[in-house]
Amino acid sequence: MGERRLLSGATLGRLPFRVAVPVAAVVVVLVAATLPAPAQASQLIARNTSSERFAVSRDGKALITYHAAGRLQRVLAWGAVNAIAPSEEQRQVEFQIDYSGGWGRVGRPVWKGFRNTCGPYRGPALPWLVTACTAPDGSHWALQGWRRSQANFGLAPWKPGHGARELRLSHWKGPVARLDAWLDWSYSGRWHHLFGRVSYRGLPVHGFSTTPVGEPLDSFGRVLYLDTYDSAYGPGWRRENGFVARRPDGSFCYGFVPHRAPSGELRPAAHGSRYRLSVSGPGVTPDVAWEGAGLHNFRPNDAGDREHEARMNDLQRQLASGSTPCHS
Repeated sequence: MGERRLLSGATLGRLPFRVAVPVAAVVVVLVAATLPAPAQASQLIARNTSSERFAVSRDGKALITYHAAGRLQRVLAWGAVNAIAPSEEQRQVEFQIDYSGGWGRVGRPVWKGFRNTCGPYRGPALPWLVTACTAPDGSHWALQGWRRSQANFGLAPWKPGHGARELRLSHWKGPVARLDAWLDWSYSGRWHHLFGRVSYRGLPVHGFSTTPVGEPLDSFGRVLYLDTYDSAYGPGWRRENGFVARRPDGSFCYGFVPHRAPSGELRPAAHGSRYRLSVSGPGVTPDVAWEGAGLHNFRPNDAGDREHEARMNDLQRQLASGSTPCHS
């Protein structure tokens, strides 16, 4: 497939609202009524861990040490860096993992005498950072821990895995994924609305197929997880939904409208005072996030609101030029 370039930095620089990059530094959508399964990304190592630490050898192997379920675990990971562009002919890059600490790979406990050559971290600020370092070759390694899997629509956990803290490993050199998001209204101002795109090195991030409920079926698809703050669900942060970045432009859009929960319960429109988007980077690049303040309700007689809506509708059409337009 040919590479699809995105809006230029100069064009985005003239836009007034919410161009987002990794936290502190730097889709309509297939809506998942149940939590989407993760594609390979900043790779999942374990869940509900503690006392995490890691070291990296000169030949590029990472030794991750942690406690989980009352046991000390030593894990080796190697063989991957950065990401490739979406392709229907190749798999996305991923780590090789040895949970035996070396016995499965070379028949001996590699962790004994493992020499760390990774120095102080010099990369961009990352959300949910547990620990990170920068190797002699200039590449970065990081462990991040966050609760990716939660019940949608502000519901209490209802299946195994909801609320588990995931420990995820990444290895990259150069830029990380970029998450851009903006807010406006939809259906003539009736509902609050969020839209944007995911990109990496100037190219869109997307997969090629999903299940009927929006779970990626290939190693390139990425699910964005949307949280809403102080909404109709109650005080504090609550999970709103998960949805995929769309092919071929990496765009997404989401309307805060009433939703039917798996139980059949009708959940209210949950626009909040703030929003948070989280997504795993492509390949083995780190996970990134965006956070921003919500908008007030649309005022049809306000010239500023009408101008903002028109400007955002035009931007949505540009971002989703290769996919189905969002409802404005």
